[in-house]
Amino acid sequence: MSDYIPSPREWVADQVALYESSGGTEGLTLRDTGLPVIIVTNKGNKTGATRKTPLMRVVDGKNYVLIASMGGAPTHPVWYYNLKANQDVLIQDQTQVIAMHVREITAHEERERLWEIAVQAYPPYADYQNKTDRVIPIFLAESAE
Repeated sequence: MSDYIPSPREWVADQVALYESSGGTEGLTLRDTGLPVIIVTNKGNKTGATRKTPLMRVVDGKNYVLIASMGGAPTHPVWYYNLKANQDVLIQDQTQVIAMHVREITAHEERERLWEIAVQAYPPYADYQNKTDRVIPIFLAESAE
């Protein structure tokens, strides 16, 4: 991927820097929650630059469930549009970096199943959905191999 542009949100940029500079041994949880995060690396849909986002670690077997909640904000996070434009990502889960391909989950049954897994991993997702009128998007990251 091309040049990396850190997030304008300082805490996000700091967490990505710590996670990566430690080789995936530090910065592994979301702030004070103690809950695990992964780093999703993707291509910006407008700039083409490399973008990196810490997201909650939600797993379904060998796949990762990516929830575009943005804390229940009224709009999707920017990374949602990046993944819509380019489905190839790298996911760093602690010391492991995996090339993956994402797809947005729209089928009702699959979406419900993955949503339950996500809420179990990070219960605030349920509050976020109640707080917004939009349907929070779900992506499934699957092995690119």
